[in-house]
Amino acid sequence: MSESSVRPKVRPKTSAASAAPVVRHDHPTPVLGALGLFTVLLGAALPLIDFFIVNVALPTIDHDLDAGPALLELVVAGYGLAYAVLLVLGGRLGDMAGRRRLFLLGIAAFGITSLACGLAPDAWTLVGARVAQGAAAALMLPQVLATIQAATSGHRRARAMSLYGATAGLSMVAGQILGGVLVAAAPLSSVFGESAGWRSVFLVNVPVAAVGLVLAARSVPETRSERPAPIDVPGTLLLAASLVTLLAPLTEGRAAGWPLWTWVSLALFPFAAAAFYRVERRADRKGLIPLVPPSLLRLDSLRRGLSLVLPFSVGFGGFMFVIAVALQQGLELGPAASGLSMAPMAAAFFAASLAGPGLVRRYGSRVVTAGGIIQALGVVVLVITVWRDWSGLGMLGLLPGMAIAGLGQGLQLPVLFRIVLSDVPPERAGVGGGVMTTTQQAALALGVATLGSLFLSLAPGSGMRDALAVTLLVQLGAVVLTTLLSLRLPRAVA
Repeated sequence: MSESSVRPKVRPKTSAASAAPVVRHDHPTPVLGALGLFTVLLGAALPLIDFFIVNVALPTIDHDLDAGPALLELVVAGYGLAYAVLLVLGGRLGDMAGRRRLFLLGIAAFGITSLACGLAPDAWTLVGARVAQGAAAALMLPQVLATIQAATSGHRRARAMSLYGATAGLSMVAGQILGGVLVAAAPLSSVFGESAGWRSVFLVNVPVAAVGLVLAARSVPETRSERPAPIDVPGTLLLAASLVTLLAPLTEGRAAGWPLWTWVSLALFPFAAAAFYRVERRADRKGLIPLVPPSLLRLDSLRRGLSLVLPFSVGFGGFMFVIAVALQQGLELGPAASGLSMAPMAAAFFAASLAGPGLVRRYGSRVVTAGGIIQALGVVVLVITVWRDWSGLGMLGLLPGMAIAGLGQGLQLPVLFRIVLSDVPPERAGVGGGVMTTTQQAALALGVATLGSLFLSLAPGSGMRDALAVTLLVQLGAVVLTTLLSLRLPRAVA
């Protein structure tokens, strides 16, 4: 036996400093803890809250800044367009430069642009600040899903995705509730006078973003793609052209009187969309990594899930805009009462989202089908309520329909998010999250543009009651479509 084989092994001495664990944000196996998950979910909530929080503030913005219908539409559409156009690019940048880094940059920019919105001296400045705010949101939000995909696994990922879906749904409803309360309370009235109400809905983001920035720096791990792809410039420009040529005229057309540019823009949309698809397919076939790889859309779970997210979000976005206008202008409810009318929907959504993971383990994707049936029932109840008791309608009258619809929505949206991203590989997490959030955001904006325009065009001739009833019936059609499409989902949910 050799001397080396019997010599005792001596471990090298280590100092206390060297023995202490070294905390690295770019650890090869990053783990998203509870505080980190809370932080990224906070970042997911802010952009969606701000898409809807402005709905109940539009009358006071109009009064204070003398904005007019076209500029008011731009306050909503400018944010939505910038947000939708840049979401996929934001996901790609996170894959390249690091998702934690882009999340920090995005949340800081969101706070600064929210401050600019709150201090805007005129309507055009507010529109510009809202566009910048939407761009900041597009940097921040894709990093949330990508971080969850890359830094969790198994049961923890399923739980995190359920919480993300619950956060997304609650944020859309809570934005309208919070907006109504802030406009009515006007907490900054001693500084801004009569304009304090609408300014508060933006300025409230500033301290929240500051807290999120501190928490993210301490608790969110750094993740990035192992093989980051370069920026797809042609794809980015063509995606932006496709979304702008569709959403801009649909959003601004009615308020502007459908001028020539709106028709030209709509005529250009199919050509821009076709060019985008051809460019992305060509890049994919050459082995490059396009902005939206067509090969990613071949994932059955992602493709079928997105086919449900689209009609669901169109109906939801249109409903939230229309109900705010109908309650404030039709029934002359105050902003607080209008916003709080959404509270039963938020409470039911939250309860359903908590029960969702257990139900999914037992019944799989049929939970989505059941949710669609329940939501359809809620919309029918709302139509009957509006038709029978319009003049005396208030928060209590709306409660049953709102609660039933919210329960159905809570059984659908969190599960759909899980299904869409269930088969996306971690190295494509940023792209997959960007595709899903872009689809959702574009559909929300499309819902505001189409259902909103339908309602506002019917209201002068038919009255608010009939216009709201017709719009709800159109939304019911979107709910029925979602329910039927849910039957094609894979039964098991990963």
